[in-house]
Amino acid sequence: MKKSISILLFISVFALTGIYANNSDCFILNEAVSDSVNEEISSLCKAVMKGDIDQVRSLLALGEKLNEKSLGLTPAMYAARYNKAEVLKILLLNGANLSIKSDQGYTAKDYAKMSNAKDVLDVIKQDS
Repeated sequence: MKKSISILLFISVFALTGIYANNSDCFILNEAVSDSVNEEISSLCKAVMKGDIDQVRSLLALGEKLNEKSLGLTPAMYAARYNKAEVLKILLLNGANLSIKSDQGYTAKDYAKMSNAKDVLDVIKQDS
């Protein structure tokens, strides 16, 4: 009986230790992945996705690169993808290039069409 209890106790401790180690490994991995994603996307693209017009203007005034890709997309592509028409207007006034293609081969107009971003499509038509 004592032997059975000892074996059961040993297995329980081993199992709990293994589960704890696996959970902490997953946590560390998830944290590392989320940190690398946050580091890769530019502040300008984050502001564009949020539709934060004041932040977009501030970042452009500070010299953020307007046509530089972040995670394969330019800020104009993010504006198109998330239907941020007012933000796209600001980007265009500052020289955004709508003919640049993403790493997947799509333009801002393509992203607007795929996202059914009607407001952005109207802005793009007016800009043409």
